Amino acid sequence: MNLPITDAPERLELLWGVTVFAGALAQLTAVLTGLPAVVLLLSAGLVIGRSGLGLVNPFQLGSGLETVVGLLVSLVLFDGGLKLNLPQQVARLAVLRIVLVRLLLALPCGLLAAHWLAGLNWPLAAVFSAIVLGTGPTVVTPLVQQMRLAPPLGEVLEGEGLVLEPFAAVLALLLLELVLGGLGGWKQLGIDLVIRLGGGVVIGLLSGLLLSELLRRLPVDPTSGLRLQLTLGILFLMFTGCEVLLPESGLPASVAAGWMVGRRDQLDSAQLETLIRQLAQLAVSILFPLLAADVSWAELSPLGFGGVACVLALMLVVRPLAMGIATAGLPLSLPQKVLLAWLAPRGIVTAAVASLFALRLDEAGVPGAGQLQGLVFLTILMTVGIQGLTAAPLAKLLGLVRPAPSENEVDGEETSEDSLGSGGEAALKA
Repeated sequence: MNLPITDAPERLELLWGVTVFAGALAQLTAVLTGLPAVVLLLSAGLVIGRSGLGLVNPFQLGSGLETVVGLLVSLVLFDGGLKLNLPQQVARLAVLRIVLVRLLLALPCGLLAAHWLAGLNWPLAAVFSAIVLGTGPTVVTPLVQQMRLAPPLGEVLEGEGLVLEPFAAVLALLLLELVLGGLGGWKQLGIDLVIRLGGGVVIGLLSGLLLSELLRRLPVDPTSGLRLQLTLGILFLMFTGCEVLLPESGLPASVAAGWMVGRRDQLDSAQLETLIRQLAQLAVSILFPLLAADVSWAELSPLGFGGVACVLALMLVVRPLAMGIATAGLPLSLPQKVLLAWLAPRGIVTAAVASLFALRLDEAGVPGAGQLQGLVFLTILMTVGIQGLTAAPLAKLLGLVRPAPSENEVDGEETSEDSLGSGGEAALKA
């Protein structure tokens, strides 16, 4: 784990140049080869970072790293909130049950696996279990789009990540504060959890309502960037304000704000959503290589087989068991349940939280900070690498992929959404 340092300006310029270029090159390779972009972005980070060429060390940004990562993550989660839509009752019920079962089952199982298999002490094992609780919408969404999953699978997978990932980040922060002695006990942890999550959601909904009303009153001018500037201004002010008042509450606030804006009818909303989606993709292309660049083989190798066994237990035992319980009795076919049980990659928020928490633990002199970060990134590498590469072939094998739109369709996006709806009905009847 490297301590934050201040480096020469030209060195920092090189850091950003190499990072953005590596992300763009990974995205280009994904388009040309058809390989999952998230896998290539992680690989790019390993190549340019401490485990490879050593060109990028994110902690050269010093205290600015937390701010940069937080703002980019808020943009990604806001974009996810814009698209968060569970029109079918089955999808809503599935997401609710998955969230509850994973909280009750995956959280304690992750704690036991991290302690018994990976060798983390109990406090750090609890922090690890909370960090990896949420699946990554930044990983799931590109995979769902690339696979063209028939509903309601895509909606359920994205909804699970958007609900659980902010919750997991807040819970992990409170557990970290408990480890560092900043909380009075478990009762205080529960109270703070409710306050930060609830406060973040309320602030996010109010900010989204304000933004949607302002956007409604703006004249429609496709050449003006005012709509985008206003959106980013309110989003970033909301996020930073939340982080000052209630740390980590900016994550649920970003999802809530995006959901509110996405649910209200807007003039020219399609153009704004397209711009936000492109910016969110750029944020992902920067964040994945930047955070993966901090991974060091020296922090992964001591975990040995125990670390691998811990991650495999989460992938092959805990996830299928939780999905089996959560989807029991729901009108989902066996192939749909199989894919839900298999696909659970961790993403940007998990990596960001792990990096920043490891820094705080290291500064506080808590032993095992590098081991915690190494295990979290091992989880990301294995889930993104293995599941990212196998998800599309498995979905095709199970017959869960929608056919590609025909060439004579004029509006591909609208047709895609139409077929999405009809595909969902077919999937529910299957």
